[in-house]
Amino acid sequence: MSARNSRHAMIPDIHYNYLGRVNDPLAYKCQTQANGKHCYGVNQMRNAYSVAPLLSQGFTGKGRTIVILDAYQAPHLRDDLGDFDARFGLAPIALNIVAPQGVPSWDSHSVMQQTWSAEISVDVEWAHAIAPDAAITLVEAKSENDPDLIPALNYAIDKNLGDIISMSFGEGEDCPGADVLRQWHDAFVKATSKKITLFSSAGDSGVAQQTCDGNSWHVMASTPASDTLVTGVGGTTLNADEDTGDYSSETAWNEPALKSASGGGFSATFQKPAYQDQISVINKKRGVPDVAYNSSTDGGVITVWSDGSNGPGGIYSFGGTSVGAPQWSAIVAIADQYSNQRLGLINPILYKIGNTPDWYHSAFHDIVSGNNGIELQATPKAI
Repeated sequence: MSARNSRHAMIPDIHYNYLGRVNDPLAYKCQTQANGKHCYGVNQMRNAYSVAPLLSQGFTGKGRTIVILDAYQAPHLRDDLGDFDARFGLAPIALNIVAPQGVPSWDSHSVMQQTWSAEISVDVEWAHAIAPDAAITLVEAKSENDPDLIPALNYAIDKNLGDIISMSFGEGEDCPGADVLRQWHDAFVKATSKKITLFSSAGDSGVAQQTCDGNSWHVMASTPASDTLVTGVGGTTLNADEDTGDYSSETAWNEPALKSASGGGFSATFQKPAYQDQISVINKKRGVPDVAYNSSTDGGVITVWSDGSNGPGGIYSFGGTSVGAPQWSAIVAIADQYSNQRLGLINPILYKIGNTPDWYHSAFHDIVSGNNGIELQATPKAI
């Protein structure tokens, strides 16, 4: 599809490759690179990011709820989640779907709606994969427009629907306008006051975002990831054992063939928060992302999705910084369970760990190679 970024509209940060049908063993050969493609399943991702030992000790996100905020709907989501669970041996969950503005319309011919359906599928399936006993509530806005997404977000906060909110979408900071940015921030203030942790993908276009008319590109951070009360999730390329998932290395995510790389840079709107005081920058602005996670499409995560052009029961390898936001949300659900409380805004402790060498090297993988610079075309890229 051609991505568009008209004013007041969010775009999912996602990419995908079709692998085959859910019941076709050949669709999963990418886990061994036997078909020339590369992908990861549930056990591999759990091992790569050291989640498996926590699960074995009973820290599975039980008693916590992850809220997934997206637009439109995924009509086959429950069936796809069931197929995903069956494939990877996951216990089923009671997925809660809330549409505060009414069930969004579904147009199977709309590529934009198909893309949001893909986003919903990977968000729900992979939040469940990493925190298998956490409850998941999907909140559906009736469109990708800010005036629809913001009320849906406020509904989730006002109704206290969950402990963590995952937002796998973004737009250039200059597009919403000051009043709309303020409405987003006001909602984040309210969420933070309730100790709700907020995650957002940092974007898939390197240091650039589309101009508001969608016809060009310019250096710009992505919102809502750039908000100081949100934890922005950037992208890496993960190198892990094809069978076990044992971690080898990571580099900054950059796939030139897709004109895609990890979003990142400095905000034009938000001043540098206190938790980033140790970062030396000239412009004194908020820097993003705060954390990162595997985002490569070649080396993506296996996802079941039925609403694309390949029809029901499709198996795909999903990439993009969208993939990291729900999985980081799941990690915090586990941490909430471990600490028996909501952690709320985690950025201050993240940066405290980052500035304490002994803690940092035991808690995080250090990404020291690669870059997020890409040459972007003058017209909107394809998702």
